[in-house]
Amino acid sequence: MSIEIKLSRSNRTYRPDEPIQGNIITKLPSSISHRGIQLTVNGSANLQVRGGSAGLIESLYGVLKPIPIVKKSIEVQPSGKISAGTTQIPFSMILKNQGEEHKFYETFHGANISIQYLLNVDLVRGYLHKSLSATVEFIIESDLGTELLFLYHHFFKCNELPFLPVFLLSTASLPEKPVSPEMVFFYITQDTQRHALLTELISGGFKISGRICTQCLLSDPLVGELTVEASAVPIYSIDIHLLRIESIMVGERIATETSVIQTTQARSFFILKNLPYIADGDVCRAMSLPIYVVLPRLLTCPTVFAGPFSIEFKVTIVVTFQTDLYYVQPKSDPRALRKWVAMESLPLELVQSN
Repeated sequence: MSIEIKLSRSNRTYRPDEPIQGNIITKLPSSISHRGIQLTVNGSANLQVRGGSAGLIESLYGVLKPIPIVKKSIEVQPSGKISAGTTQIPFSMILKNQGEEHKFYETFHGANISIQYLLNVDLVRGYLHKSLSATVEFIIESDLGTELLFLYHHFFKCNELPFLPVFLLSTASLPEKPVSPEMVFFYITQDTQRHALLTELISGGFKISGRICTQCLLSDPLVGELTVEASAVPIYSIDIHLLRIESIMVGERIATETSVIQTTQARSFFILKNLPYIADGDVCRAMSLPIYVVLPRLLTCPTVFAGPFSIEFKVTIVVTFQTDLYYVQPKSDPRALRKWVAMESLPLELVQSN
């Protein structure tokens, strides 16, 4: 015999003011009696401090007490019997009643911070029988302020810029768009680096310029463009790192850890007989390369500044040069400062859509 929860939406994504609907499915070899079927929603923010992200005192705290977000229970069925075979019991639960000012944080799975919403069903039986239970996680997407969303859609719609990677279309046929205030220009040269570089990089020089959107809807890709204007040393790769910054208040101090979510490599694209051709190796000079990064849903969320914790994001453009030292040294953390690497980091604000 078994019991499971099947939600009405295949993506298991809901807003706080939307009813969570679905069916409780039981598969029984014979009919059984029960003392009621309870459905419980439990949402919490789970925090932990690891030794690598804090000092000795902070690491002693280890796993901190979870921060409760929501906990509600309803009785789906009173005491009774369930017949043999497969039975579907419909349910509907509202997390946030109209007019409530309850704060719901979005679902997020990070290294030190995890925001989860779990739906649990318990089929309670007698003392001599084991109860049946099942749990399923669903995703919460919070509402965005109408004023911020209005500004974004009317002024900051970065994914309408003409350099989106529709490579088989001519950019001349696309309308010109003004650069929104969210588009930040960046320059990567030997003079903008705060760490030591190889002698050949300093003497030969290099310049990479571009622009990138620093405020982005979670449902939209992170877009931008970059151009290698000059580089005396051949370029091995250009990578776009998406990073999260998780901060937790521990006592009177703040433990912060930055980790890489995903890496996207920029490459050169040409039109050759109506087919895209990918050029490996050194990046072409004076050619605009698109930046197009799809945001992973469970590993990202709207930028959060709560009392006991905060979740922020940033994007880092990393340029790796082809030098003998690169091939000799072992591969390391992409955030590490190396003499054959130039980089530029920009803060990234993520917001939710309608």
